[in-house]
Amino acid sequence: MRIAGKGLVDHGAPVRFSFDGRQLEGFQGDTLASALLANDVKLVARSFKYHRPRGIMGAGSEEASALVTIGSGATQDPNVRATVQEIYDGLSAHSQNCWPSLNYDLLSVNDLFAPFLGAGFYYKTFMWPKVFWEKLYEPVIRRSAGIGALSGKANAEYYEKAFAFCDLLVIGAGPAGLMAALTAGRAGADVILCDEDSLLGGRLNGETFEVGGMAGSDWAAETVRELESLPNVRVMSRTSVTGAYDQGTYGALERVSHHVAAREGRPLECFWRIVAKRAVLAAGAIERPVAFPNNDRPGIMTASAVRTYLNRYGVAPGQRVTIFANNDDAHRTARDLVDAGVHVAAVIDSRAEAPEGAGYEVIKGAEVCGSEGRKALEAVSYRRADGSVDKVQTDCLAMSGGWNPTVHMTCHMNGRPNWHGGIHSFVPVPGAIPGLEAVGACNGAFSTHRAFVEGAEAALRALGDLGVKAKKSVVPESEDSPYRIEPLWAVAGKGRAWLDFQNDVTVKDVQGAAQENFRSVEHMKRYTTQGMAPDQGKNSNVAALAVLADATGRGIEETGTTTFRPPFVPVAIAAFGAGGQGTGFAPQRHTTSHAESVRRGAPMIEAGLWYRPSYFPVTGERTWRQSCDREVNMVRGTVGVCDVSTLGKIDIQGKDAGQFLDFVYANTFSTLKPGKVRYGLMLREDGFVMDDGTTARIAEDHFVMTTTTAAAGQVMRHLEYVHQCLCPDLDVAMISVTEQWAQFAVAGPKSRELLNGIVAEEIDNESFPFMGCGPATIGGVAGRLFRISFSGEHAYEIAVPARYGESLFKLLLERAEVMGGGAYGMEALNVLRIEKGFITHAEIHGRVTAYDIGMGRMVSAKKDCIGKTMSERPGLSGEEREQLVGLMPVGVVKQITAGAHLFEPGAEPVRSNAQGYVTSVCFSPTLETSLGLAFLRNGRARHGEEITMVDHLRGVTTRCKVCDPVFLDPEGGRVRG
Repeated sequence: MRIAGKGLVDHGAPVRFSFDGRQLEGFQGDTLASALLANDVKLVARSFKYHRPRGIMGAGSEEASALVTIGSGATQDPNVRATVQEIYDGLSAHSQNCWPSLNYDLLSVNDLFAPFLGAGFYYKTFMWPKVFWEKLYEPVIRRSAGIGALSGKANAEYYEKAFAFCDLLVIGAGPAGLMAALTAGRAGADVILCDEDSLLGGRLNGETFEVGGMAGSDWAAETVRELESLPNVRVMSRTSVTGAYDQGTYGALERVSHHVAAREGRPLECFWRIVAKRAVLAAGAIERPVAFPNNDRPGIMTASAVRTYLNRYGVAPGQRVTIFANNDDAHRTARDLVDAGVHVAAVIDSRAEAPEGAGYEVIKGAEVCGSEGRKALEAVSYRRADGSVDKVQTDCLAMSGGWNPTVHMTCHMNGRPNWHGGIHSFVPVPGAIPGLEAVGACNGAFSTHRAFVEGAEAALRALGDLGVKAKKSVVPESEDSPYRIEPLWAVAGKGRAWLDFQNDVTVKDVQGAAQENFRSVEHMKRYTTQGMAPDQGKNSNVAALAVLADATGRGIEETGTTTFRPPFVPVAIAAFGAGGQGTGFAPQRHTTSHAESVRRGAPMIEAGLWYRPSYFPVTGERTWRQSCDREVNMVRGTVGVCDVSTLGKIDIQGKDAGQFLDFVYANTFSTLKPGKVRYGLMLREDGFVMDDGTTARIAEDHFVMTTTTAAAGQVMRHLEYVHQCLCPDLDVAMISVTEQWAQFAVAGPKSRELLNGIVAEEIDNESFPFMGCGPATIGGVAGRLFRISFSGEHAYEIAVPARYGESLFKLLLERAEVMGGGAYGMEALNVLRIEKGFITHAEIHGRVTAYDIGMGRMVSAKKDCIGKTMSERPGLSGEEREQLVGLMPVGVVKQITAGAHLFEPGAEPVRSNAQGYVTSVCFSPTLETSLGLAFLRNGRARHGEEITMVDHLRGVTTRCKVCDPVFLDPEGGRVRG
């Protein structure tokens, strides 16, 4: 019911919404939970296993009971916490995990079979009969799994991703977080303040005490206004920091449009990657329930939630409220209810030395031992210290077993919290997350004054580490009550006492797990499903650990905690993969020429996560072969332009860079002169080929290595490993610069002519001989020019900083087209390299040696290198090895297919007779025939022989001539001309 004069909602802005088709009304600023309570709706959900009635228990993202579905059809969003969903006009919410209705759920019959459905029953039940699993058990389990349901329709919602950088990230905008952000913001540091709530201030918005002589909520609002006015502070409401990762990176989910009906082009959610030099965790604490018999009735809530609904939303969850507690904090709820005119039936305090009540009765040394009511609470029973049992008629029970600091974020890098006996809970370990400090209630400081102090001091320490001068903030006067508590985890009695309210895990389940010898917390968790799914250990973890500790005869500290993992709150896959809907959420990397290539109609294909143009069709061309043949002839006859930015580029510097390259490459690079480029072959430690590419020497201590597109990441990891583990004494540093440079191949007889009209420096054979490199200036932009070729033609590769890539691509194409050339794509590139016998990872696929590809002499005899010794093992060279050869069809059938196997003419085409296999194929418009590259046993000695190619999959058999893999210009006159 609404309480006149209470709350921070806008009573002048009514909002219409529906729940299970029933039209209801709330106010602007209400959550679905507060609006339902205001309309006296207490039954909102059903539990997972037993389908027991569930109501609203908390007031924040820790809620594990009140899960609902928002919307319908393709926009249907299941398992939304009613406590975080803001209402708006037209909001349609539905109960879930029930049939045919919430009030009459036939599956609640499961509750009658509870004695047979205890923890782990499925492990014992569904093993026999064996034939039942596939036809009965699995289908039934699959249909029963889950809580809410997806619509099965494609999600048309729009999601975004964003990146942010700051000096200080403040996680949580309660008292500690606001003070930390204020201290750092006033000092001029770049600050990001994130809070999952729509109204910043944390518990200040749910309390009645004053801060600095004004209401706590008013102080919070005034502080937020000041922070928003500072240009160096970004205030992010409705934003949950979901995880802590390496190097100061944090994930954060911003709920952009969940609270509005008309999104007007805005995304539903935005997932942020925030990189912070320092962070302050002010995530507060979560009040824990007490496990007593039948403690799961709708109407049984946490005491702090009752207080929040009263003071923030102006809603009393009941007319006769009873409070059950083991600490002083819960008495605030009683006082606030009395002051608001709500009847407090009693405060049942388990402590014999509990404080006296002010306008309410305190029953000391007693414990609630039962409850009555099915779909709503009607009464509770309590047991006094002398063992007598009494009953209280009540429609709301506010329970409080103490507070658990929200330590989750501090455990995301495998850290474990420490047990704090003074507050009977776990607290973060300092330094568990590098650069992050926990403060306030999250750190076990439960007074508002201590939260302010810790927040300000943590900000000053962070700023000091960053070299930012800051003045000590004046901490406002606020409550500083001591935290007094006596532990109470579970109350004995007849009936089930619930720990995990959504997963239906009871005290008996945890005790049964211990009896079954699942004594480890991780084993108990999985055996019982305690703390999994919606709860994630927020409400039930510590109490369950205490029950397990008692069952195993250990202390809670010795028992330990389960592992907290990100994300802290649920995150939609669509948010993680924003921008990837419809593409399987696979990462996409686009070159600077991507937009222009698409504009020209080029089909894009994946190549090592990059999207590259397959070919560039022109008017009149109906097949890809027509386009490919034209592009090949264009490169051979005039000039072509191809974006090769996707090749891995690694910048290597240091006085020992040459020595380092000698060790990682099979051939020698320390003798390479500045201004020259050399082809290199890299071996794995087992002696097989890892990758190939060119490396240019820019200066005596500066090299730029080029790798294949597919192996760029692998080679970078390999180089870092070699440096760190095998030769850490070498003075060398390296960094991937693949994305920093846009690079284009200009190939063909007119390539020099094209470039001489673009670069400032004159190019000729003397200034830029084959395998030369040097600086180049294009329109005043400093770039690099390499005379290298992957086509067998006179060619260059020109590189500029990536921001100039698109304009350079357009400029090159404009000049090329005037000269009768143009762009060529991956299909033509493949034909050009096969005609010339150049290899890719189709050939160096991980099972070939330098000897196999005809490069055995590149493994220098004058030095050692990675893989050299292993490459000399018996069996890795010799006539029995399959060696790289070329294939040309000579029979009636002209088709050569990749993956086909090779056999002696007349031999039965079975595995035992196989002589080799085909790796790459194409039709060569230059030679007017199909070509193939293959590995053939003793192949180099068999040039001129005929071999039979058999493709069982496609039903193709072709008679081929074995030849040199270099089909075109074996003397290399074209590239040097």
